[in-house]
Amino acid sequence: MLATRTIFSLLSLLPVRGQVVLDRRTMGRAMALAPLVGLALGSITALVVLSFRIFTKTPGAPPGTPAQNLFPAVMGIATLALLTRGLHLDGLADVADGLGAGRERALAAMRDSRLGAFGALALIFVVLIQVGALSLTISEHRGSLSILVASMTGRLAATLACTAGTPPAHPNGLGALVAGSVRPRQAACSVVAVVAVAAVGGLLDVDGGDTGRAVRAVIAVAVGTATGWLLRRYLIGYLGGVTGDVLGSLVEVTAAVTLVFMALDVPYGVKHRLGIL
Repeated sequence: MLATRTIFSLLSLLPVRGQVVLDRRTMGRAMALAPLVGLALGSITALVVLSFRIFTKTPGAPPGTPAQNLFPAVMGIATLALLTRGLHLDGLADVADGLGAGRERALAAMRDSRLGAFGALALIFVVLIQVGALSLTISEHRGSLSILVASMTGRLAATLACTAGTPPAHPNGLGALVAGSVRPRQAACSVVAVVAVAAVGGLLDVDGGDTGRAVRAVIAVAVGTATGWLLRRYLIGYLGGVTGDVLGSLVEVTAAVTLVFMALDVPYGVKHRLGIL
């Protein structure tokens, strides 16, 4: 319970009662539970998206016109940002500014509270990609499943970035506290849990669950996790280790890639050739 309270306190605005401890052992357990925060935030966001799908329609449209897709997607991504205090987006912007400043000045640029051009561009494009991809998944009636899977997979990337052997970029801050704190067994359990929830979510999706959706969700977890792992390796090589900002950037980029995969569809011509129309 202590680790659960700690991770929800760190990664969300959800109310937490009781003691929160920031020692290294507790933080290792807490980071292993980061996907649980993703599950909670994804569930809340899915409800928000569904509500706006039900209660919004194109102005002036005749009765029976389908509800909008873009506005619910915007509200969904905005809800995630609000529930996390914009923490991960801030990390993404700082990492982008650090990369833009060059290897020698990267860490100094990341600690600068001012938003630079690279950070602004990263925020614009990643948020647009997330909104656009979520809008497409909503139009394909798998928006709730997609935001749930993306939210969990993004936090899973943060968990895996803290596995044993991961160095901190500098001796202070959140990165120094959590780097290398997650044991391999804990990380493996987190991966299995996320895959299992994604598969069950695909089978029981409120928009029409089936085996195909379950397979898509599991592959999306794999694609997003692989992307997050590659980005982790690159950032560790560039910065010398992980920081809290690195973890935030991994969450946002991994979630975006996961949503994009959930939005993809097999082209009509390929379907026709494969006989799956």
